[in-house]
Amino acid sequence: MQTGFLGIIAFALLLFLLVQARFMLICLAVAIIIFSLTSDAIGAIARRRVPNWLATTLALIGIGSGLLWASATVVSQINEVVTTSIIYAEQMQAALPALLEWLGPEAQQTVDTAIRNFNLTGWMRTAAGSASNLLSAAVLIFLFVGFMFAERAWFPLKVESLLDHDKEAALRVRKIITSIMRRVNRYLVVKTLVSAATAACVWVIFTLALLPLAGPVALLTFILNFLPSVGSIVATLISVVLAYVLTGDLGTTAFIAIACSLVQFAIGNVIDPMLLGQTLRLSSFGIILSLAFWGAIWGIPGMFLAVPIMVAVMIVCAHIPWLRPVAVMLSREGHPDDGLTD
Repeated sequence: MQTGFLGIIAFALLLFLLVQARFMLICLAVAIIIFSLTSDAIGAIARRRVPNWLATTLALIGIGSGLLWASATVVSQINEVVTTSIIYAEQMQAALPALLEWLGPEAQQTVDTAIRNFNLTGWMRTAAGSASNLLSAAVLIFLFVGFMFAERAWFPLKVESLLDHDKEAALRVRKIITSIMRRVNRYLVVKTLVSAATAACVWVIFTLALLPLAGPVALLTFILNFLPSVGSIVATLISVVLAYVLTGDLGTTAFIAIACSLVQFAIGNVIDPMLLGQTLRLSSFGIILSLAFWGAIWGIPGMFLAVPIMVAVMIVCAHIPWLRPVAVMLSREGHPDDGLTD
């Protein structure tokens, strides 16, 4: 009973720390993922007889440039959304209640009241604050990655020292870490390519329909497609609602709905599973629980990090006897991946 009570206290303390330090921890998690991805790239470059220090320097320059470009892109798209929202504010007030006409007058009145009470100025300030936080996060992530590269050479020695210089155990730990990195890397590379293809298709659809906000909608689709199961549904709903708000035409809205749904279905149910194969081996219900948990702890960024964290947790738990039931529940078929079967 005392052990259980201490466990509850430890879990509550862990949740408190996860919430209070979420900005730094999210940046650290993203930095670890970027470090994992670029470590493979550096290894590939080094095999071409390029000095390790030069490969690392090129990687850091690429990471810094990529983070700045991504931050600038997101900020510019937020500015475009804010500008368009001001232009279409009155049209939105008329379009959304009309879209929900079939629900009855009470629903229309509720939506109309919500729209009229919407504080556009406050939303713009929040968007500007988010953009500022994004730039701060980019700088912190870059610093984390830089120091990880500086410490990379000493990591095997630290692992061996932690395990009392047991070389066999240290080798096993390094294999587990390598397996986690490889699986997460493949998942992220495939999801990036699939999400980029989906976003490009959505951009083409909005452009052919002569609708504004093609860029922001494509970017939002790209981001949301990293959320398993629910991301593609949310992205399609947002696209349909925006199409109706921007045009007020049911024909155009139906075209956007059908086209986006077909794209999401074809890519999400055919191409994505074909490329990923058995990479994850995770329970679908476990993925939903992971999304809910990390979304509650870290918000939207936590939902994007939910799957990589779940992969790491399953592989680690598979090697700890008293945590193996957790790994069994997280696995797809009840056979947890130990990270050593690649």
